[in-house]
Amino acid sequence: MATALAIGSLVVEIQTLQARAEMAWLPELAAREPWRAITSAWLHLSPQHLIANLAGCAVVGLLGVAARLTARDAAAWLLAWPLTQFGLLFEPAIDRFGGASGVLHAGVAVAAIAMMRMRASHGRERVIGLLIGIGLIVKVAAEMPLSRPALRHVDGWNIAIAPLAHLSGLLAGVATALLCALAARAWALRSGDPTNRRA
Repeated sequence: MATALAIGSLVVEIQTLQARAEMAWLPELAAREPWRAITSAWLHLSPQHLIANLAGCAVVGLLGVAARLTARDAAAWLLAWPLTQFGLLFEPAIDRFGGASGVLHAGVAVAAIAMMRMRASHGRERVIGLLIGIGLIVKVAAEMPLSRPALRHVDGWNIAIAPLAHLSGLLAGVATALLCALAARAWALRSGDPTNRRA
């Protein structure tokens, strides 16, 4: 997933301005053009924005490898991707959005939950997952994503930041990770397969 996010971002970067405009998240088009919930994560509004999110893709990708995430975890992150952007509908002030930061937050949330559910020796992975989850919650809370203004100009950034995207990604990642875990457990019980490396 991190690779798809990074490659998609690089491909979109070389597209025409018209093509890029058709990929942005626009709330008024959410119902008619829902595919923008996917493409807007590939769209970056400045070279600095792109570089920061490519670095984020590398970090989340390495986290996924270290955490030994499964296809189920990848499915959870894939489901969280559009849900993250749809979460922006709760803030009318965000009338246009592009970037992968919210989707990356969703990926970290999925990884943290996956690690907390591992049946690992001495529970190391669970503790690490818990610490990552706490760190993510503290980071998002410190950004005060529900306060005004919804779009913020931060020193050193040449674009406005939307902290609500980070909160939306966190919530979408948690929801889809838990949903996929419950679905997998229900399937295992129904098929009589007692083997499952996670609780």
